[in-house]
Amino acid sequence: MAKYRSDRINEEMRKEISSIISNDVRDPRITAMISVTKVDVTKDLMYAKLYVSLFGNEESKAETFTALKSSLGFIRREVGHRIKLRHTPQLMLELDTTIEQGMHINDILHKIKESSSNGDE
Repeated sequence: MAKYRSDRINEEMRKEISSIISNDVRDPRITAMISVTKVDVTKDLMYAKLYVSLFGNEESKAETFTALKSSLGFIRREVGHRIKLRHTPQLMLELDTTIEQGMHINDILHKIKESSSNGDE
């Protein structure tokens, strides 16, 4: 039962944080596209790790990540208003590169497929 509750809290936090970042955070340094891929809340609901994926060039990614880190207090306050929990978790930001790694592997597989189809002719 507790696992089901924590999964619900994780998903609700992910939805609300995505909404807050896309609609409410007004920082001109945010230029890369942001996707909140996962939220892990600890069992005592004191900490939450946000996994975000950033799309853009390296400079815009770095600026966007810095801007997100500086706006974590605002995001936490908004989450506290939107989700009724006894304690609003302290937010920690982590960069998630799994989507980029998947795209890289897909490119490699596509190149292998092209080279093998060209070798058959």
